[in-house]
Amino acid sequence: MSSQKRVFSGVQPTSDSLHLGNALGAITHWVALQDDYDAFFCVVDLHAITVPQDPELLRRRTLLTAAQFLALGVDPARSTIFVQSHVPAHTELAWVLGCFTSFGQASRMTQFKDKAQRQSAESTTVGLFTYPVLMAADVLLYESDLVPVGEDQRQHLELARDVAQRFNVRFPGTFVIPDPLIPRATAKIYDLSDPTAKMSKSAGSEAGLVNLLDDPKVTAKKIRSAVTDSGRGVAYDPEAKPGVSNLLTIQSAVTGVGVDTLVQSYAGRGYGDLKADTAAAVVEFVTPIKAKVDELMSDTTELESILESGAQRARAVSAKTIANVYERLGFLQSR
Repeated sequence: MSSQKRVFSGVQPTSDSLHLGNALGAITHWVALQDDYDAFFCVVDLHAITVPQDPELLRRRTLLTAAQFLALGVDPARSTIFVQSHVPAHTELAWVLGCFTSFGQASRMTQFKDKAQRQSAESTTVGLFTYPVLMAADVLLYESDLVPVGEDQRQHLELARDVAQRFNVRFPGTFVIPDPLIPRATAKIYDLSDPTAKMSKSAGSEAGLVNLLDDPKVTAKKIRSAVTDSGRGVAYDPEAKPGVSNLLTIQSAVTGVGVDTLVQSYAGRGYGDLKADTAAAVVEFVTPIKAKVDELMSDTTELESILESGAQRARAVSAKTIANVYERLGFLQSR
């Protein structure tokens, strides 16, 4: 058994391309974890169907999401990369955990309340309501010690911890209680059109998104059209100059040059120079990523083989957890 601590994280396949915020805020952080942790990274397609999906598009986007993991540096030789629906234990454990989750606790989940308020009661599914329980199953199946999360997922991880502790009170020692892993140095990328809002696929406009797989010319144009601030001087001040600060953060993240050093380099220069330089830096960053994804998607045999190998390991690890849970609950074993 590995002495390394285990880490688990996942991304939904709900679009044709991850955006720069996904890449710099999550995936590149995963890459840095691979040598120090037993890493499980998942395309969480079961979570994606809380809203209607076109079947063929979902299949393609699942492969595209996995391809972007690889293109960004997630290494199947050092990490277990798999598709959530390839491991039936996720849904099996979700049912069990749902029976240990109070209705009141699930009702207090902020994301559910926000999303439910934006749609009718008839279109709000039970799946959306129990989404955090499935996320708890994702994490607890693999005895995860650490889970990289942003602020928007912290509440869901707290639910996973609470449910695991509740189960452990009745059946001691069943689950490892996962801790959040909040990256200290992760770049926070904001919308180009509204630099006070996090870059997100749920934004009202595509203009503020930098998609990894966009044509580089489209990416450059979006950055050159980014909202800036009053005045001319380039300074890092997220409150007074959110637009300029966001561009500095993006350029720093993709080049590795510190923000302070960048600010000094713009002495006597203006926003046009900042936009042009940031556009060039981002294009340089995304071009090889897009090329690698295009290569993997031109013949998906290798990609599907990697996902199957990952699923085999995920099934082996998760089967032990499910067997232990079922035995403790008193389920009759199958012959």
